[in-house]
Amino acid sequence: MTKLTAEKLSLSYNSISVINNIDLHIPEGKISIIIGSNGCGKSTILRSLARLLKPTAGSIYINGKDIHRHSSKEVAKQLAILPQSPEAPEDLTVKELCYYGRHPHKGLLSRYSAEDHEIVDEALRATKMDYLGDRTLDALSGGQRQRAWIAMALAQGTELLLLDEPTTYLDLAHQIEVLELLCSLNSKHNRTIVMVLHDLNQAARYADYLISISNGQIYREGPPDEVFTEKMIEDVFGLSSIIIQNPVDQSPLCIPIGVKK
Repeated sequence: MTKLTAEKLSLSYNSISVINNIDLHIPEGKISIIIGSNGCGKSTILRSLARLLKPTAGSIYINGKDIHRHSSKEVAKQLAILPQSPEAPEDLTVKELCYYGRHPHKGLLSRYSAEDHEIVDEALRATKMDYLGDRTLDALSGGQRQRAWIAMALAQGTELLLLDEPTTYLDLAHQIEVLELLCSLNSKHNRTIVMVLHDLNQAARYADYLISISNGQIYREGPPDEVFTEKMIEDVFGLSSIIIQNPVDQSPLCIPIGVKK
């Protein structure tokens, strides 16, 4: 399994300090979800874990080696990231998009192999996009388009998948569809998944490991039953609430009462 950790990590965005001296150890083979109020640095952490943002202090390690000592191609063979609003030519087909995921594994002029074709086909099957492989991106619904991007990330062939708010701009049905897909990829394909989510109840329901961020620090991290408390909701989000047990799966469920004065 691919190990991803950070030690004494500090991050800045537009010269403003956002994250200060945190240690982070991503559990292997689990779904980790980062939560926190707007502007707390959730996406900044994710971008740094993907080597898209260099720390102002501290280090990020992938399999024990500083991630910034790897080439971009080496990192892309070990982790895939799906940003919040990925872009591609609208006339690109779903299958063509998936083949972009194979680029880190190819030489400059090398052709796709039988293995590449099989990996792309499997990624399309895993995301239930195989019947839409010839459809262009501009002809997809929001949920289908997000599944197409996840298929591309899968085709990259990494054990580690990072996603920045993968349910943004989707209606509730498509949000659940995407989250259930990610759960399936985790359980059936043994992918380690790290994502940022805004919806607290979805985070508590789908996370194996929850990381709450406040004031540039990790407020608390661990299983949702331990992290998702009324005190955490109040301290991190300034919201009074009652936490009950979800009758469907017994995960913690937040019932908001009002904004803390």
